[in-house]
Amino acid sequence: MADAKETIGAEIGENDVVLFMKGTSAMPQCGFSSRVAGVLNYLNVDFKDVNVLADEAIRQGIKEYSDWPTIPQLYVKGEFVGGCDIITEMTLSGELDQLFDEKGVAYDKAAANKIRESNRAS
Repeated sequence: MADAKETIGAEIGENDVVLFMKGTSAMPQCGFSSRVAGVLNYLNVDFKDVNVLADEAIRQGIKEYSDWPTIPQLYVKGEFVGGCDIITEMTLSGELDQLFDEKGVAYDKAAANKIRESNRAS
């Protein structure tokens, strides 16, 4: 498990935005992973996707690394942000925009506003 922890730490350290997910951003393997990857893709965030289904040690290791029981898990500039529900709430409240601004992560502000506008309309 030490190897998995080192691999996880390296991914988080080497990439500004990392999404540990089931599947890949192009082929998500669960609805929750699909939602978070979809938000990041829609916002044009440059992120690294790590498919936890490809490596059982990473799948279990990320849960221990973050002390968070579910996947997906989003990290921004080395900081654990949360899973699907948290990312959804942060997107709708504008907190994700604030986090990206604070951390210097490029994203499409117009797309973020569009998500909130379309959500208010429904």
